[in-house]
Amino acid sequence: MLNYNKILKYVLWVMMVIGAVIAIWAYAVGFTEAAVNSLLYFAYVMVAIGVGVIILVGITISALNNPKNLIKLGIGLVAAVVVVGAVYMLSPGNPAMGYIGQEVSHGTLKMTDTLLNLTYILCVLAFIAIIYSAIASAIRNNK
Repeated sequence: MLNYNKILKYVLWVMMVIGAVIAIWAYAVGFTEAAVNSLLYFAYVMVAIGVGVIILVGITISALNNPKNLIKLGIGLVAAVVVVGAVYMLSPGNPAMGYIGQEVSHGTLKMTDTLLNLTYILCVLAFIAIIYSAIASAIRNNK
């Protein structure tokens, strides 16, 4: 039987080395446009792989352990899509004040506003979750 922990460890080490090599190369060439694009594309690929693996593993484990959990997973996925869609619809996509560079397309501005607003919302939710967890833990430990 394969030892999946060892395989995962080696894959993570390889990915870390690739990221470090790209970062060192970007630094060596002075963070040119090509170097920055390489770093960003590598980050995009890593995020896509991570999200894909999380979703795939989540679905597989849910289906094997309790098929009824797939309904909860679907509801969570639909809720996430609704929240992202609502934030996208509410994002204005206005140009940055005082920006003097090349004109940026409205779609790019709208996507940037959406990502910023989602970041703000997720940071607030994370902060609330940390506070709730601390309070709930303190209450449970006092009993």
